[in-house]
Amino acid sequence: MSLPVINKELAKQLQQAEISFFTSRIASIGERSGNPMGVEIRHFGTATAYYIQEMPWALFNSVKGITDAEKDELGAVADFYRARDRHFQIEIDPSESSPALLGTLASLGLYQHSFQSVLYGLPLAQPAQLPVNITVTEVVDEVLFDTYAEVHCLASGMSLDAKGHFISNNIGLLHRTGWKLFLGFWEGQAAAVAAMHIHEGVASCALAATLPAFRGRGLQSALLQRRLHEAYRAGCELVAGQAAYGSVSQNNMERAGLRIAWTRAIWGPLP
Repeated sequence: MSLPVINKELAKQLQQAEISFFTSRIASIGERSGNPMGVEIRHFGTATAYYIQEMPWALFNSVKGITDAEKDELGAVADFYRARDRHFQIEIDPSESSPALLGTLASLGLYQHSFQSVLYGLPLAQPAQLPVNITVTEVVDEVLFDTYAEVHCLASGMSLDAKGHFISNNIGLLHRTGWKLFLGFWEGQAAAVAAMHIHEGVASCALAATLPAFRGRGLQSALLQRRLHEAYRAGCELVAGQAAYGSVSQNNMERAGLRIAWTRAIWGPLP
């Protein structure tokens, strides 16, 4: 099978796969008893807005799926976050953009502040041939998840003091429908993590991080290869991912055979 060229129909499929995995991830946090993190998920037309009271980072307070049809909803979207005194971001994909939509964003005091690459590719039929000093293991129980949480915290620049919070907010992904979590080991030492989510034939690569001391050794490439093969085993037609434009993560995906589908514009309130 050859990689299909991007058109509006394929773009919509990739967008929906991303919205599905992100909604599943945020919903799992909100499903904790009593919703202690203060998760809200709101729909504005076909767009989805995410808010987490105890997690102020723009990634977790973002809007996905905005189209030209939602331009008249943008004021309500901005009011939703401003009522919660929260900085937020709105993701704009070129297939759903228009001069009127961009003009409405600007009229609300928003501006484009960054870019993100959206990538796609084909699953890998053959298991990856990994270097002898790298192994990849699927996280299938709470014991391995404890190690996964520790590596993720340290690899993301967090203190180990945050490990308990990370476990509480992410343990819901273990055994959750559509999700697979992986640990990468360098000569037997846990050194990297990655996740994937499957939605209607598209496997989304997500949540990857490597301990600083082990970066540049091919661990993320190995984790990508494993997920590409898992996507094949699951019967997926495509694999997708997102990364900061020109980043190491984007480069790793391209080396694994993924192609840039489009460059996304990230908008937010003026400072």
